[in-house]
Amino acid sequence: MCYSALVRQDLQWLTKRYGAEIAWEIFEELFLRRLDDPDVKLCRALDVFVMRMEDERALKSQTYIEQYRVQQAHAWEQELFEQRTRLTTAQRKLAKKETKEARKNERIATDKIATLSTKLTTLRNDEVDTRDTRIFRMTYAPVIVGEGERRMIRPMRYLCRLPGTPPGFDEKYPGIYNARRDSLNAFWAPLYKRNHGILVADCFFEKVERHVYERRELVAGERPSFFDLRFDPNSGEPMTIACVWAHWTGEGGPALDSFAAITDDPPPEVLATGHTRCVIPVKEENVKEWLSPGKVGEWRLEEILSERGVPYFEHRIAA
Repeated sequence: MCYSALVRQDLQWLTKRYGAEIAWEIFEELFLRRLDDPDVKLCRALDVFVMRMEDERALKSQTYIEQYRVQQAHAWEQELFEQRTRLTTAQRKLAKKETKEARKNERIATDKIATLSTKLTTLRNDEVDTRDTRIFRMTYAPVIVGEGERRMIRPMRYLCRLPGTPPGFDEKYPGIYNARRDSLNAFWAPLYKRNHGILVADCFFEKVERHVYERRELVAGERPSFFDLRFDPNSGEPMTIACVWAHWTGEGGPALDSFAAITDDPPPEVLATGHTRCVIPVKEENVKEWLSPGKVGEWRLEEILSERGVPYFEHRIAA
């Protein structure tokens, strides 16, 4: 399962590279909803890149981003004050008597103060770190889809809710941020050959069992442990990962655009690490056909999914 990835968040770069347009109204609605809805999770890099834009169509989004930053700063400053008070109280108690509780509060408060101070420092920082582009399950990311002859960039949540399902569908199927290729004509039939998209990513992350990665058996009394591997295409080029997506409406929540990355059996170099699935990067010359599934036959769609767009994946243990 591709549980995380570093995703291109620069909307201007995406428009130039893939000849796409930005669905500004949808981005505006999402930036606005984030002010009151903690479930709307966006990468910091997206905020930074939108704030850099000089396009007049970005103005509303920039206003909502600025409001969000003010809101976050206030909340973090208040929490920072509380943690500093907690730290002072713990240190006063420790000065009188050593206790486990006071030492624990001192440690927790110190860690939280450091974290909150970093958040406040980077809140308005115009620099983008790779960590600022990383998505996880339930994070929104820019996805390119086809609309007639146009390509549109829409923000979508990384966990797909199929049309006609209740909001609780997300909890019942928490792993459907990935769509298995061998179930595209079954579970994913409402979307496959209809709603296709691409996610532009630089790398992806997988959780792997340590003993499998080390190619050994578990020793007596040892429990399986996991760690993260980062997989990068050796071409150095971003991947256009094949996705299916859905537009959901219904009672119990606002309209939702969401997607799942299609996965398949892994190439040998990924399988050798102990992981049994892999995302499917399609070749850029096949993107046009992939985004217009109604104009090509199923045999061609299967051919596109088989013509992998990455020659080889290099891996390393993620920090």
